[in-house]
Amino acid sequence: MKTGLSPQKHKSSKGSRQIRLTGWLFVLVPVIMISIFYFYPMIQALILSFKTGRGNNLQFTGLDNYIRLFSDTTFLTAVKNTFIYLIIQVPVMLVLALFIAVLLNDDRLKFKGFFRTAIFLPTVTSLVAYSVVFKYMFGAEGIINKFLVNLHLISEPIQWITDPFWAKVTIIIAITWRFTGYNMIFYLSSLQNVDKSIYEAAHIDGASAFTQFFKITIPLLKPIILFTTITSTIGTLQLFDEVVNITKGGPGNATMSISQYIYNLSFEYTPDFGYAATVSYSIVVMVLILTLIQNKVGGDKR
Repeated sequence: MKTGLSPQKHKSSKGSRQIRLTGWLFVLVPVIMISIFYFYPMIQALILSFKTGRGNNLQFTGLDNYIRLFSDTTFLTAVKNTFIYLIIQVPVMLVLALFIAVLLNDDRLKFKGFFRTAIFLPTVTSLVAYSVVFKYMFGAEGIINKFLVNLHLISEPIQWITDPFWAKVTIIIAITWRFTGYNMIFYLSSLQNVDKSIYEAAHIDGASAFTQFFKITIPLLKPIILFTTITSTIGTLQLFDEVVNITKGGPGNATMSISQYIYNLSFEYTPDFGYAATVSYSIVVMVLILTLIQNKVGGDKR
């Protein structure tokens, strides 16, 4: 009685092993690259966060850097500023992106391609370039103040860059302008996959456009809304370019973000790489906590 594999089955088994081996070889290259350029720096930064000293003269000091965070007034100010951006800008941007997506999904709208491109275009502009443009637009003698004065909405120029309150407003406007189109694309692509017959049935049953939006559109887009909320939260906690290029964190530290403070600790002040790494990991902790909260509140209960 023969127990071995037939020649055909043997060749098939050998071919399957070769295919699996080839697949693993393709996967191995990106895994190695990600490990070298992503995970290794993360681990090194974590180790660095437990050290203190100037320049490369660092020594292990345990949790001293993490304890220092709670008494560092500049860090606490940067956290407060960042959360102001987060609490105000992210909801405004996502609501605006969803509203625009619903409008652009209307089959009766003409030139939809043009409007979609125009609204998405800010997303692909250079962060530095658009920040510099905003700085000059919102300057004391900039086009925004001239426009408002000519409309007699204000009697004297608003100090958009040098006033603590208006400087934050300028940053929020800039971020909203750039990233609304990015989130709009996610909502629009999801809306285009919704069966039109659902809305037709709701319309026949007498549901108004308002009711359809809150009873059909919002529930169907719930996973995408959760995704954009999480990604926008992460992006805002890492806010850097707009603050540095528009206000430089000023006036004083009124607009400084956490990421700018990390940059200052590393390159503007006397280099303190250990403490800078600690501040960096504070962002990681904030992202984890906020993501868990958002998943708990907006995630699938099942």
